[in-house]
Amino acid sequence: MRVIQFREALREAMNEEMRRDKDIFLMGEEVAEYNGAYKVSQGMLDEFGEKRIIDTPIAELGFAGIAVGAAMNGLRPIVEFMTFNFSLVAIDQVINSAAKMYQMSGGQFNMPMVFRGPTASAGQLGAQHSQAFENWYANCPGLKVVVPSNPYDAKGLLKTAIRDNDPVIFMESEQMYGDKGEVPEEEYLIPIGKAVVKREGTDVTIVSFGKIIKVAYAAAEELAKEGVNVEIIDLRTVRPIDYDTVIESVKKTNRLVILEEAWPLANISTEITYMVQKRAFDYLDAPIIRVNTADTPLGYAPTFVEAFLPSVKQVMDAVKSVMYK
Repeated sequence: MRVIQFREALREAMNEEMRRDKDIFLMGEEVAEYNGAYKVSQGMLDEFGEKRIIDTPIAELGFAGIAVGAAMNGLRPIVEFMTFNFSLVAIDQVINSAAKMYQMSGGQFNMPMVFRGPTASAGQLGAQHSQAFENWYANCPGLKVVVPSNPYDAKGLLKTAIRDNDPVIFMESEQMYGDKGEVPEEEYLIPIGKAVVKREGTDVTIVSFGKIIKVAYAAAEELAKEGVNVEIIDLRTVRPIDYDTVIESVKKTNRLVILEEAWPLANISTEITYMVQKRAFDYLDAPIIRVNTADTPLGYAPTFVEAFLPSVKQVMDAVKSVMYK
């Protein structure tokens, strides 16, 4: 199977869907003339023209509102935020318009739109450009929230998101755009709301999603050298969450560690902890452990970045804690 970059997988998904449906268009800062801030939309202006690949001003609230109106009138916009940190400027349109319009209109208006762009930390970008908002958007009914971790999932999930008649928040990572992975040339779709077991194991389950799952893989490799067999589940979608796949894994391993790049309070790992204790408490041989970021804004210095993010050692320590204590 061919190997392509994460950004190429996203581009292929948008290209294929835009060729299939003339009502789909892409809008955002630098998506057209500059070929995308991260070159995800490279070449798309040449193929689809300026009416379907639209450069916007630095005005997220404004162009998010334009996209909401377009969706209400039968078009299928893809809105690219240069970073989801900037989506806070547009959050009124996302939460109070896109997420609620179907219900408020009594089912008269579907909202077939995708808001996509990078989330969470990406190195030394400072406190205002390093925040993870997956759990914020997942808290809102009316939205679906997708966070792929590899090129294969990114393409299949983005195609599904574009075809969905509800608004989808599609969150990527600046540090994954250059990642390479196997992606079929033939068309495929991945359903929203279905997790996948990425690594089979018997001793402990690690649940994660997005780019931070790489830390789980690295920890699992090190733990295997010590005779600990780790199972890794990639959620892929955090609204809806595939609780069943997590529960079945916990019933097998009897131990759970959740790794998430998010502040500790009221996040996705908190929700999974609650649901596993509610549905599989009798299968647990140890308390569930969450591994999150430090509970502080992320500083600029590289030492702050290192101290802020979950590490391989933290994950290994968490696994050993549920195994041996």
